[in-house]
Formats: sequence, structure tokens, C-alpha cells
Amino acid sequence: MRVLKTLAGLLLVNLLGIPPGNAAPADCTPRSLRLVVIPIKSAEQMIREHQSLLQRLSVAAGVPVELVIASSYESVVDAIVSGGADIARLGPASYVLAHRRDPRIEPFATLTLSAGPYTPAGNHYQALLLTRGASPDGIEALRGKRVALTDPASTSGSLVPSVEFAERVGMPLSQFFGALVYAGNHDNALQALLEGRVDAAFVASERTDAYLAQHAIAPAQLKAQWRSRPIYYDPYVFSASLCPALRSRIRSAMLDDPQALAAFVASQDASGLVPVSQADYAPLQQMMDTALRP
Repeated sequence: MRVLKTLAGLLLVNLLGIPPGNAAPADCTPRSLRLVVIPIKSAEQMIREHQSLLQRLSVAAGVPVELVIASSYESVVDAIVSGGADIARLGPASYVLAHRRDPRIEPFATLTLSAGPYTPAGNHYQALLLTRGASPDGIEALRGKRVALTDPASTSGSLVPSVEFAERVGMPLSQFFGALVYAGNHDNALQALLEGRVDAAFVASERTDAYLAQHAIAPAQLKAQWRSRPIYYDPYVFSASLCPALRSRIRSAMLDDPQALAAFVASQDASGLVPVSQADYAPLQQMMDTALRP
């Protein structure tokens, strides 16, 4: 797995105001922890945005916390299942896939989203099928056209469209569209659409809002031809091997003091962090289980 790594600063207890007594017991603490994340933006941007989170988690755990930006969604699933990750940010469907392989993987936090042109405020978003703003209205006009998806294990950029949109048109994506193009992440898919390299793109509503804001693009440059049902946002999860003491400290570091991670949250185009559990992703799991039945 190709990865780009960055290491949090060490021994920042005094700077961050977390008492030294919060360090985990020696028999529970590895030499370092790895936070593995899905590739939703450029690696350079993600490394820069995660510094404050890495520092806070490093102090809470008492050891360095290393950021690993995976090359694909599947790579993150493999890492959290195999023990190559201690903590991971997964897409919702990626989490369901990981939980299916190891039910001991525990979701514990997610971001709440800021309102945007395509996403209401809260902890839900939608998969969108977008075209350029001047395109004709209606799904039928896209029959036989080129469509961009993000990653085969992406929730809104592949899995949900493969089930919900396929049900809407009564056939698999590969039969409705002339070509399926995997762009790697949502930003790449949006760029391909706006540059005319594809006729449509399946992307997350919240990533669309963030992309428009970042590039100062008017919402009228895009048109939503289809929306999925609401989806709970990306969960942060613990690996099965992470001990209870460290889970407690990491959970507290991420959820107990909203101001401490305000800069990180803002960099994710979000408004906060809230707790989640397996039950929140049960409807998505049921949909995926149905889709995978022979």
C-alpha cells in the first residue's frame, strides 16, 4: 500500500494543557499509534489539516500518533482489519465492509457537517449524480454516457449508486452508462466533470459543497440529477486490538472539548464532532447485505 506519512510532535502536554496523568498505562501503550484515513483530498492538504488532531491524540495517548493516508478506501479497510491501523477514518460503506470482516471494530465519532448548497447541516449527507449546469434535465439523457465514480469502496461515489441508482433505472450502472471511470476521490471526479472529461459524476454532497467553496465555483455550474437517501457521515473507528484505556483517552480527546479541535473541524468543512455507534450504520449495512445476496 502506497502511503504518505507524517508524525505528530511528542510530549506536548504543557502546550495543549492535558495533564501528564492522562498517559495510558505502560502495559497498554504501544510505541506509536497509526491513524489511517481515506484519500478524500490531496495528500499534502490532508497532512497539513491533520496536525492539530495528531498533536492532541499524541498527548492523550502518551505516544506519537502517525498519520497514514491510504492509496484507496480498500487499503484503509485492510489496515483496520489486519491491525495495520489503530484508529481509522472510513467512509460509511467502508466501515460496513470492515465490520463485516471483524465485528469487534468500533465506531466512536463522526463529524457534523456545515450546511452548503447540496447538504443540510447535521451528520447526514447524500450521494449525488451531478452533471454540468447547462446539461439537460433528467436521468434518461445520461443513458450511454461517461460517468465518473470515486473509488470502488466509496459510499456515495460507488456503493450507494450501485444499489439505489441501479434500482431507480432498473439495471446495473455498467448497463445504463456507456463507461464507468474511477477518479480516485471526489475532488478528482468533480474536476473531470467540470473539465468535460466525463458527462456526469457520482459524488458526496458535502464534498461537492467543499469543492465549490474552495475553488470559488458558483453552484449553478453543476446540476443534481439524482440524490440518494440520507447517509450517516464518515465514522472514526478503533481497531479490535486497541485496549480500553487507550480507547477512552482517544475518545475523550476527540469529543470532550470542542474548542480544542475547532481548527481541525473547520478544515474538514464541518461544524463539530459527535459520538456514533454501530446502530447508526445499521440501515446502510442492511442495504449492502441485501445488495450482496445472490
